[in-house]
Amino acid sequence: MTEQEIVGVGPAFARYLGRYRDVFRQDRTAAHFDTYCRGLLSDLPRKSIEPIALASGTTVRTLQLFVTTSVWSYDEARTRLHRFVADTLADLPTDPVGTVGVIDETSSRKWGDHTPGVQRQYLGCVGKVDNGIVTVHVGVTHGTFRTLLDADLFLPESWDVDRARCQAAGIPDTVRHHPKWRLALDQLLRANTNGITFDGPTFDEGYGAAVPLLTVLGVMGQRFVGEIPTNFAVRDAAGGPSRRADERLTGGHAERGRVYRLTRQTTRPSVWRVATAIVWVADRKHTLMVARNDATGEIKYFLTNATAEPVARILAVAFRRWTVEHLFRVAKQEVGLMHYEGRDYTGLMRHRTLAVVVLGFVAAHTERLRGEKPRRDDGAGVPGAQRPVRDPVPAATGNRGHPTYQRRNSIPPAAKQASHPIS
Repeated sequence: MTEQEIVGVGPAFARYLGRYRDVFRQDRTAAHFDTYCRGLLSDLPRKSIEPIALASGTTVRTLQLFVTTSVWSYDEARTRLHRFVADTLADLPTDPVGTVGVIDETSSRKWGDHTPGVQRQYLGCVGKVDNGIVTVHVGVTHGTFRTLLDADLFLPESWDVDRARCQAAGIPDTVRHHPKWRLALDQLLRANTNGITFDGPTFDEGYGAAVPLLTVLGVMGQRFVGEIPTNFAVRDAAGGPSRRADERLTGGHAERGRVYRLTRQTTRPSVWRVATAIVWVADRKHTLMVARNDATGEIKYFLTNATAEPVARILAVAFRRWTVEHLFRVAKQEVGLMHYEGRDYTGLMRHRTLAVVVLGFVAAHTERLRGEKPRRDDGAGVPGAQRPVRDPVPAATGNRGHPTYQRRNSIPPAAKQASHPIS
């Protein structure tokens, strides 16, 4: 970022925070929201309540109350974020792949047994079963724009059956155990209700294995492309006998399949050989795909209900899932997504929501800077990614009467003979 761009972050962030003013009933609560969000965007190494409070000159107890007991709705804050993202997407140039929703989860190790949802479970952050919590997220990507939209705590069954433990952690009786795919589906529906339309959600095999998720998406008329496990059951015809996906299409089919080249912004292009077949899942017609990486020999299986779409576009949607890795990295390192250290469910959810709200600003501001930069500088403008802002982002001049606190009124490239490049 240039010096001029760094100076411009403060006023731009102030205008962005003004969009959320009506979420709060009192000016002082809105001021704490402003302080907390600026702390999340700052270069503090740890972005939990105490460091943010000390850096901003606010008492720790005051910010604790803001996060845990003050009267405001993180659901409404999330709704404002969705509407902002919907407006941003509407202003973006047309992308051949379209607007892709990305379903995934992330995790955090936790010691002790009082943090809401904590137990021994598989944690992707360490790649093994360990003590910690898991949160489910839906993100969105369109061209170079990408951001997270939502966050839900996965509540294990062991917590659900122990309502006394839930009550001690501030977990409402309305919050129950649901499979992760159900949390993701609810997030997709919320985003759609708030104006965000997906051309095709994509997800890994953990969610692709959930036939109920695929069925509901199909009934909704929502196209999807998901990775599935090799033992996923498919049928050659409606009502016919089922067999494993890797029996219907083998690695040998992929080796003899058509060649597609996929490009990414930060790594070398990868070449995949792909074979397809029409199959039936839950009495609905789908396309089964097996893809083999020429360089590594890795084999992936995908399923989509977009049976009329070209294979090149289906692959492009499927491989947009890599963007969520970037989103989680930025959210954790730059806006403190996993830095909440309390034992209160409301505080945990509010912190996660505000981190996603701040990430929305980072995504939109980065996209704006990309539009103002020469082409060779694409991707260099993530506020905070290179630690350009020292201390919390400065507030706009003035006090609570400042406007900061006032309401502010696909088709892929043509295939070549040897391979099919996918942007």
